[in-house]
Amino acid sequence: MAGGGFARLPDGSVIVALSLPSPPGGGGAPGSRVRVLVHAGNRQRALTRLRNLGLRAVYLRGNTEPPTPDEISAVLYHPDGLVWRSAPEREVEAWHPIRSLLRPRSLGAA
Repeated sequence: MAGGGFARLPDGSVIVALSLPSPPGGGGAPGSRVRVLVHAGNRQRALTRLRNLGLRAVYLRGNTEPPTPDEISAVLYHPDGLVWRSAPEREVEAWHPIRSLLRPRSLGAA
């Protein structure tokens, strides 16, 4: 089950944060977890954006791990409004666009 939460912004939109298992073949290490942030008009739309990208079994139950102020800033300043990084985050790791997580790795990549 994914841990996560949300924060409502003054304009009525929301930031949804989810900790998910890294997709197979994605940008995260196998068996690791990633923290995904989504900016959308409401919680349902945020989850729909993730499901449309192929993360089908994504649900938000409760608000146990809401986004931090740094996470909110990261997703607001990203043009796609959809970013990820390894969880637990390393101090030097930057946020990545979601397409780098969902892109299949080539066989020749080391």
